[in-house]
Amino acid sequence: MKMRTFKRHLGESVKSLRRNGWMSVAAISAVTVTLILVGVLLSILMNVNKLASDVENDVQVRVFVERKTTKNQQDTLKKKLESYSEVKKVTFSSKKEQLQQVVGSYGNEFKLFGGDDNPLYDTFDVQTKEPKQTEQVAKKAKTLDYVNDASFGGTSAKKLFKVVGSIQKWGMIISALLLFVAVFLISNTIRITILSRRNEIGIMRLVGATNGFIRWPFLLEGAWTGLLGAIIPIALVDFGYIWIYNGLQASLASTSYRLLTPGTFLAEIDLLLISIGIIIGALGSFVSMRRFLKI
Repeated sequence: MKMRTFKRHLGESVKSLRRNGWMSVAAISAVTVTLILVGVLLSILMNVNKLASDVENDVQVRVFVERKTTKNQQDTLKKKLESYSEVKKVTFSSKKEQLQQVVGSYGNEFKLFGGDDNPLYDTFDVQTKEPKQTEQVAKKAKTLDYVNDASFGGTSAKKLFKVVGSIQKWGMIISALLLFVAVFLISNTIRITILSRRNEIGIMRLVGATNGFIRWPFLLEGAWTGLLGAIIPIALVDFGYIWIYNGLQASLASTSYRLLTPGTFLAEIDLLLISIGIIIGALGSFVSMRRFLKI
């Protein structure tokens, strides 16, 4: 397509938006509401995916060492754990260190359990090369000498992954339904444009205009509708996410979990919303032309 022709189609699409008045406003508003909800859902889904990844990476085996185990016996146990092909790292934590963590989390009253009254166990925290190997390593560790018990966060992680899977599934379904509604509303707006310009289109066909020449202004009109409808959602999602991110930073500081940092993440969301807006706008136009333009 020549640049001059494209500019003409672009101008026609802008004029058509103005001509349709409130119908154009209604279509843009529909896209705006849809993209706000889609943007919120995408932000949630992407952070849920990161949370699932963080939890998966944080899953490890905790090996509880029997009381009265000597230092040499602990070293022997550590070497045995490190010899497993599935094991990436083994870290020792004394019962005194663990009591200090409890005191820091729950208060000084737990200092009463210091010294010989400490009910906690010395532990080895075993990090596996793959999260799915934790259960296998835990079972093997239970059979070793000087081991009182071995546990892993697999059960809780599996439950969390199940919840995450449900959120992802329903999030995608809801997003698809919202996009379908937006396409439907845009197609109705373009249909009115087509009906109002039926005589003009008939004349264009009589003088030899190609199907592509007739379609382009309507496709561009739909794309404009989607693009304009993405402006408010981008602003709301960006400012809203930054506000929530700053508010939750302090709460998450003591954990190993983090939200996706703004910047690159929001740039990706913005680009995605613009792309979705343009695509559903053009798709709405295409659907309308296919059904109502007899060309």
